[in-house]
Amino acid sequence: MDLSGKVAIVTGGGRGLGLAYAKELASAGAKVVVNDVDTGTAEAAVQEIAGAGGTAVAEVAAVGPTETAEALVDRAVTEFGRLDVLVTNAGVLRDRVLWKMTDEDFDTVVHVHLRGTFTCARAAARRMREQGEGGRLILVGSPAGQRGNFGQTNYSAAKAGIAAFARTWSMELARAGITVNAVIPVAATAMTETIPALAPYVEAQRRGEPMPPFARRALAFGTPEDAAGLVGFLASDAAADVTGQCIGIGGDRLSLWSHPAQVVSAYADGGWSADAIAQAWPTTVGARPESVGEQLPEPPADQ
Repeated sequence: MDLSGKVAIVTGGGRGLGLAYAKELASAGAKVVVNDVDTGTAEAAVQEIAGAGGTAVAEVAAVGPTETAEALVDRAVTEFGRLDVLVTNAGVLRDRVLWKMTDEDFDTVVHVHLRGTFTCARAAARRMREQGEGGRLILVGSPAGQRGNFGQTNYSAAKAGIAAFARTWSMELARAGITVNAVIPVAATAMTETIPALAPYVEAQRRGEPMPPFARRALAFGTPEDAAGLVGFLASDAAADVTGQCIGIGGDRLSLWSHPAQVVSAYADGGWSADAIAQAWPTTVGARPESVGEQLPEPPADQ
């Protein structure tokens, strides 16, 4: 992929998946604004990109406020003259079951993930529309936003909202030539080590051990670098016709998530009373209820 002449912003780009995305874009020739809340982390990412022959600058701020979003776009334009790609990766976790989750737990996660994606995308879309040359909004979702996850009321809701953003904005920005897609990554990071089924693989990666085939295939679980190629593709001209999609990436698997759809319907002349629904439910609409949560397979005995 050749992204020469393109300018990108990656929020939460100092470590983990965000750093992998920033490095992927820079390696393809894009100039990158690396955003992070920690100065040292952001500067280290810039130095790593520069050491590999890329071009990047750091912009330290917490996403969520409109002022941060506008500062990121302004920095891209001031440093590099334009903006072509936005990757909204920044995120935090505050996991607790519903009855233990505080207002602060909920608000913090929604503010960073959902409001942060909204404000940054709005600022980027305004700039891209002014330029009149199209652009790419690459939003970062999660399987939790597609299927829910125990203990993640705030995170699942925010990520589900991000999937809805991608679908809505793809329609609103189509005439401007701006594509909008959501990446649904699964990778060994500080976030995924909180999932019991994945934690051992995160720890093994830290020890320098290779990811076993079961993890890479059955769990679609790999390194942050495994997820970065999809961002490079979506940022490129090769993806000019790809928009409004939720695309999964992880380990050895690339996938397309379905949009929510009505899978079973039943009809009654004159409509449905509660009693009629109760009678029909077991053999019609309720005969095969949808599952919830990620249905992860059990690993083989030798892994």
